[in-house]
Amino acid sequence: MARREVTPLDEIGAGDELVDIIKGFYADPLGFVYFAFAWGEEGTDLAGEEGPDFWQEQVLLEIGRRVQEGVDAGEAVAEAVQVAVASGHGIGKTALIAWIILWFISTRDHPQIVVTANTKAQLTSKTWRELAKWQKRAINGSWFQWSAEKFYLKGHSETWFASAVPWTKEKAEAFAGTHEKHVLLVFDEGSAIDDAIWEVAEGAMTTAGAMWIVFGNPTRNTGRFRECWRRFAKRWFTMQVDSRDAKKASKKQIQAWLEDYGEDSDFFRVRVKGQWPRAATSQFISEEDVAAAVARFKRRERLKREKALLLNIDPERVSLAVTDDVDPDEPLVLAVDVARYGDDHTVLLLRKGDIAKIIGRYNGLGTDQVKQLVIDAITEHRPDATFVDGVGVGAGVVDELRALGYSVIDVNAGRKALNPKAYFNRRVEMYDRVRKWLRGGGCIEETRTLTEGLTAVEYGFADRSGQLQLESKDDMKARGLPSPDEADALAMTFYETVARRQSRDDAMRRKVDRLTAILQQTTHMSA
Repeated sequence: MARREVTPLDEIGAGDELVDIIKGFYADPLGFVYFAFAWGEEGTDLAGEEGPDFWQEQVLLEIGRRVQEGVDAGEAVAEAVQVAVASGHGIGKTALIAWIILWFISTRDHPQIVVTANTKAQLTSKTWRELAKWQKRAINGSWFQWSAEKFYLKGHSETWFASAVPWTKEKAEAFAGTHEKHVLLVFDEGSAIDDAIWEVAEGAMTTAGAMWIVFGNPTRNTGRFRECWRRFAKRWFTMQVDSRDAKKASKKQIQAWLEDYGEDSDFFRVRVKGQWPRAATSQFISEEDVAAAVARFKRRERLKREKALLLNIDPERVSLAVTDDVDPDEPLVLAVDVARYGDDHTVLLLRKGDIAKIIGRYNGLGTDQVKQLVIDAITEHRPDATFVDGVGVGAGVVDELRALGYSVIDVNAGRKALNPKAYFNRRVEMYDRVRKWLRGGGCIEETRTLTEGLTAVEYGFADRSGQLQLESKDDMKARGLPSPDEADALAMTFYETVARRQSRDDAMRRKVDRLTAILQQTTHMSA
């Protein structure tokens, strides 16, 4: 259908041709999109565009089909239209969101539309601004007024509108049911929107013919977005879109990610393939890897005790320090995570090779007390390197130890990563080394605080660079989780590479080995 000249709203009468044409797209969002925008027309910014991408057409066709089913059944009993799309990065989902909003608000009388996103920044700087861009391009764009929080029909700002609503669990009622006849909910990056908001939003779906459209990268393997494909699959039309199949996605960026991470990595699965990560939720370290590390530690402990019994030694007197049963050439590293808050703990941890052991966990200590604990640990264990968390109150511990002549490494997890192309900061780089260490044979004790701390931290990707990054400790606390103090201490042992010092024990061992070889040679010659 050919486009016609836009008519200003104040000139539109009840029988205006454009009004009638657009209302005719009530159950045809794809038809509306082709009609409303100047695809391929010279002199417009869409001159080089043919129209929606194939995957966008499929979503619009499915929405239209379900709306038509409701019309045929009778709007009073029409079922809610619920569509969820999981995708890779850069496929054009925000454009599709804008089209759906414009179609819905243009074809229904006095609708109520609520739009939210994973973060306020995503909502205001991307989702909502994309709507403003497509409003200017629409044939009926002059009918509407756009502001930072509201998009409405001129003259009907209180009854005919779409709202940009940042979500918070404290204000979940903004997504509750409504008595309006035409209701549309849009979730952008729905995987990161709290389940509590999803549960409240379900109330809006009791309105006959209500519509709920959700888009997002599949970053979490649990939660309501994931359950659209599983437990609630009967209610949802679902689609997964591979960025490689999308016209707008950057093929250069995709190739770079392929080279950096590999096609079968969780990064590539989530950011490109639109597939769910293998680790539970957006869990950075899997429970399987942690359980295997605990099992290895227990197995080594059991073998030591069995050997002690064979040698007629009291098993309780067998040392389980990390220096036992480890390659002597591996460096011994001490890490100290200094408590920041009242409920946090100061943790001292030793790691040598593939074994790590917590040697102290304290609450409510001052910097002088922590300093003395570190001095005692250095004196007893003689580590090849000592890492101390120097952020916040830990800075005082670092300064006091250095003033006394102790060589300690000041750990700042927020610093630039050694590999900034892949990692957002040093913290996620350290944790990634922990993950690789666990998978490569690392052994840890089974303490609830360590195992839960390792598996609790979640990950994501920086919006522009695609760098891997971890949620902050504050974010974890907001989810009701304790600070991962013991996990952080383990991660600190990977802050930088440590070389094994040449100790007096090493020199003595080499001297004994040389003397033994000489004696053996002398004995052989005498025989």
